[in-house]
Parts: sequence; C-alpha cells; structure tokens
Amino acid sequence: MKNFLFLMLPLLAAITLTQCAPQKGTTVEGTIQNAGNLQAFMDKVVIGQANSVLGKVDINGSGNFEFSFPEGLEAGVYGLRIGARRFNFVTNGHEKKIAIQGDLNNLENFQGITVSGSPDTEAYLKIMQGLVAQQVSSQNIETFIDTCSNPMLGAFVAFRSLSGSAAFLPLQKKALAKLQAAHPTAEITAGYTQFLSTMESQIMAQQAQELIQVGQPAPDINLPNPKGRNYKLSDLKGKIVLLDFWASWCGPCRRENPNVVAVYNKYKDKGFTVFSVSLDGVESRALAGQAPDQIKQVQMASKQRWIDAIQQDGLAWEYHVSDLKKWEAAPAAMYGVSGIPRAFMIDRNGIITSTNVRGAEAIEAEILKLL
Repeated sequence: MKNFLFLMLPLLAAITLTQCAPQKGTTVEGTIQNAGNLQAFMDKVVIGQANSVLGKVDINGSGNFEFSFPEGLEAGVYGLRIGARRFNFVTNGHEKKIAIQGDLNNLENFQGITVSGSPDTEAYLKIMQGLVAQQVSSQNIETFIDTCSNPMLGAFVAFRSLSGSAAFLPLQKKALAKLQAAHPTAEITAGYTQFLSTMESQIMAQQAQELIQVGQPAPDINLPNPKGRNYKLSDLKGKIVLLDFWASWCGPCRRENPNVVAVYNKYKDKGFTVFSVSLDGVESRALAGQAPDQIKQVQMASKQRWIDAIQQDGLAWEYHVSDLKKWEAAPAAMYGVSGIPRAFMIDRNGIITSTNVRGAEAIEAEILKLL
C-alpha cells in the first residue's frame, strides 16, 4: 500500500499542477456586421513605424472570426484590419479572450463598438468615443495619461488624439516619459521616441518660417460678426486677448472649445477675452460654375453652421468674426495659419506673446504671465 501511494504521489502532483497552472494563449474573436465572407488581419502596431502582420483568418457569412495565439499576446498595441477599416486594441499581456462586436462601417469611428476581456481596450474605446462625440478635451486626455495604469495605453491615446499640434507636444512628451520609465526597451517606446523627435524638428522648422513672431505687434483684423457688426482686434488693446482660429467643421477645434470656455469664464473679469476668427464659409473654387441662388444657399448654410456651433459650444464672448471664405480667409493668410485649431496670445499693448497656445493649463499659464 505504501509503495502504491509512493508511486501515485508524482502523478497526483502532476495532475494538480496541470489543473492549477494558468492557461497560456490569447484568443481574439468577435462578430462584425457587414464583414461576412471577408478576411480579417491582425497587426502589431508600433507608433511611427509600419505595422507587421501577425495573422489572417476568414470571416464567415455571419461576420464571426477568431484569432488564436497559443503563446499569448505580449503587452502592446494591435490592430484588427478588415479591408480598409481598422480598429486598434491595447493589451497588458494578461488577456485570455478578447471579444469585439460592431459594424464594419463604424469600426473606425468607434460608434456602436463593444469590447470585452481587455480592460485597457475598453478604456481606449471609451475615450476615443468621447473624442468623436466632442465630449473629451485635451485636459481630459492629460488626466487620462496621468492616471491610466498602462503607459502603452496612455502613449497610444496621446498619439491618436494629440498629434499634429505643437501646443500638445508637452503632453505627448509626458506620455513618452511614462512609457520610457515602464518599458525602456520596447519597440513601441523606440517608435514613439523617434516619432516625437521628428515631430518636434518639423514644428521648429515651421515656426522658424512663420509670418508672426513673438514680440511683434499683432496685425489688425476687421471683420463682421454673424449679425454683420464689424469688430477690430486693435480695439481690444488694454485687454489680454486669445486670438483663436477655428471652424465649426473642425473636430479638434470643437474638442478644444471647452478649454477656452473654462479659461474665459475664469479670467473674463480680470481683463481677458477671446477674439475668435472662424474659417467657416466656402472657398471660391467650390462655388465655380454654380448659379447665384445656389451660391447664396451654400454660403447661408455654412454661416448657419458657424452660428449653431457658437451656441452649441457655449462660446459666450462677444468677438466672433469671419469673412466666410474658409481657407481663403484674409486673417488666415495674414497670420500664416495653415492648420486649426491655432491660437495666439496678445498682451495689453497688442504685442504677440505666444504663437501657438492650446489646452486650458497652457492658456492659463500665458494669462498669468500677463496679468
């Protein structure tokens, strides 16, 4: 009997270890409507570099697919690609099964998409849905970067939402610093480092060629508001002014508006105001060949979108002007504005003190210097 027990102990131990040991492997599955009988690709995403393909599967007629990775997926950013549509997800390296549900037509705008089995992807999806719905500001992004537990997630959100603007470079550098501290040798860290280095060099080269420089008098602007009353920028001497170029059709502008509103409400009684120049309207080439009544109808529709955006975003200051010529707007050419949102800070003497300021904290810091 003792010999029998002695022989059985190793076997029992092996069975116990097999039952208690964590299962390896990760499954990524889902159902994507309107994707039946297509192929799905899984990519590894590295910021600033070309994606690498990890796998390919057929999607059945009902839109169901499944990827199996027996060794698991390491912490990182991945992409589900179906035709020209893509959806990114972020892993922490511990996921067993990630499930994605949605419609192929909404895959890139995040609408109606649900994810389970990956808390980081769920957090990514939520904040990107907020951005699309214009309910998330750069301040919300900064809070997300500061508080999320996965630095890869924070870096990728910063990359997706803040790239292209010099004003947001400090926030991206903050995300990179957290990523470097947690994953100094990861591919995504090296890629993001190179991406931001290139971006900073491009911004510096662009600023060196800008028409408007810190320390020069702000060129005057004299344009009508929606009701036809003209306002001059020069009439605001004696106040600290944020000269803000924006448009109702500009998603990043609309997401930045809550920051501008918050700062305006805080400092409007201390000598600060906003002079908003809208790049709404229609360019001349878009009107070529149209009948006069059609031109008038198009122009009025664009003007109404401008008016509606002012009301919807709560832009309570008085100074809203536009010549309704979109990118042919005279102030845009005068100030060298080739992308929006774009804002300049002007002191009480009408002198430019910043040529590109964005985000509530950055705007407030400039105001405090001038008060």
